[in-house]
Amino acid sequence: MSKTELVEFIAAKAGLSKADATRALDATIEGITEGLKKEGKVALVGFGTFATKERAAREGINPLTKEPLKIPAKTVASFKAGSKLKAAIN
Repeated sequence: MSKTELVEFIAAKAGLSKADATRALDATIEGITEGLKKEGKVALVGFGTFATKERAAREGINPLTKEPLKIPAKTVASFKAGSKLKAAIN
């Protein structure tokens, strides 16, 4: 499902205009992003938990030149599905 399709679904389900649904979706995404930046975790009970994880620095290989290269450490976002979401998709 694309963002456009999701906006159309939200608009139909909640009785909103597409513009209002787009603003609501954008605000939700912004809220999750800010929560991850500030607290490192956003839990939506039943749906799932967004969290940040530290990925350690490691060595890799450039597939074109076969030369080793250093991949720096970074913080990545992860998602763990909640019970209601797991039940809905099975």
